Amino acid sequence: MIFDPERDQLASMMAATRDFAAEFLEGLPTAPASRVTAAVKYDGPEETPGDFAELLETFKSAARNAVETAGPGYLAYFPAGGLVSSALGEFLSLLVNRFTGVASMAPDLVAMEDSVIRWLCREFGLPDGAGGVITTGGSLATLAAVVAARESRTPENGTIYVTEHTHLSVAKAARIAGLRADQLRMVPVTEDQRMDADVAEELITADRAAGREPFLIVGTAGSTSTGTIDPLDALAGIAERHGLWFHVDGAYGGGFQLTERGRAKLRGVERADSITIDPHKTMFLAYGTGVLLVRDPATLRTAHTVDATYLQDLQRDPWPPDYCDFGPELTREFRGLRMWLPLHLHGVAAFRHALDQKLDLAEDVHRELSALPEVDVPLKPDLTVNVFRLNGAGDAENRRLLESINATERVFLSSTRLRGDYLLRMCVLSHRTEPSRVTEALAIVRSLVR
Repeated sequence: MIFDPERDQLASMMAATRDFAAEFLEGLPTAPASRVTAAVKYDGPEETPGDFAELLETFKSAARNAVETAGPGYLAYFPAGGLVSSALGEFLSLLVNRFTGVASMAPDLVAMEDSVIRWLCREFGLPDGAGGVITTGGSLATLAAVVAARESRTPENGTIYVTEHTHLSVAKAARIAGLRADQLRMVPVTEDQRMDADVAEELITADRAAGREPFLIVGTAGSTSTGTIDPLDALAGIAERHGLWFHVDGAYGGGFQLTERGRAKLRGVERADSITIDPHKTMFLAYGTGVLLVRDPATLRTAHTVDATYLQDLQRDPWPPDYCDFGPELTREFRGLRMWLPLHLHGVAAFRHALDQKLDLAEDVHRELSALPEVDVPLKPDLTVNVFRLNGAGDAENRRLLESINATERVFLSSTRLRGDYLLRMCVLSHRTEPSRVTEALAIVRSLVR
């Protein structure tokens, strides 16, 4: 059985894929922002070969039945527009199919990936020698950070300090790492929805006096609900005074470190022991792209390194890094090209400019919504998330407003809750969302609230 196609067969399949890609991208500006029907129940594979053209049509039909997360009207959650250059990098990576769990299996490719990590460490102001790993997303990055923090501080009855806005991946990572639910300490937030640093320090002091072992405090650099940034510099100081590991969840907001405004808002992140970033959010890459940066890579190695006799033939050098020692994965594809190629192809300035544009657009949204007497805008955005609700209206009316906005199929918004109230949530982040689409979204909101 020959699985590899002949040259002409490969050319035909690539041509069909190329045509689909071109048509898909050309259609995004006019595609419905959301039009989802019931799922189709597909049959399993046949014993005999199928036809690529027919199978591609099945995929195209299935891909259309979805919220258009790649389009300019996707203003819900955190958009992941998916750069074409990143998709091409992933295709090339999967084609050559290199193993990068241990660097000696593909040293130059691991070195390419490491160059992206080291560049990010410099952008975040981490010291020389800092490092990290590209993961499948923020959840896996957070898990590796929590395990490293636990092993570094070796608590028997360790306590983690979070807020109601800390991403659920932290609680999930703690559970997987063997911590109980009562080992997560909820720190109150201030009126503007940031961790109350003074109360956090009081809790840490009181807990230690009561026999608890505080070992990890988590600062959020852009919460999911509102995009709010915790007082990172103050939290870093607390961590240093009390010997805690300081983790910054910058899965959403971390990418804004590339901008001048973002660096000012994220002041203190450079003091973190570990930082989570999701380039599939603020670097416009495809879903499934996360990064963990650590001040001291040795902490990751200590927490995750194991060995086996069947690995004895593999050379284990200090550099390039063996990514199997940086997290739970041994088998690991070459993840670096999906980031390396776009950064080198487009240049870093293109990313800085795009992120600055999104910050500008978010400010426009806040200004325009705040000018509507029918709308309550409870928070000024730190980054690109705006939340709002109808003045004097209940949850049901605000839910109907969201449904009406999304029913236009031009934009797709989401919702959240703040202090118990139902709020609509608009996040301008996709690289394909231009000012004209934001103007249209505001016009839709304006017409419906009036």
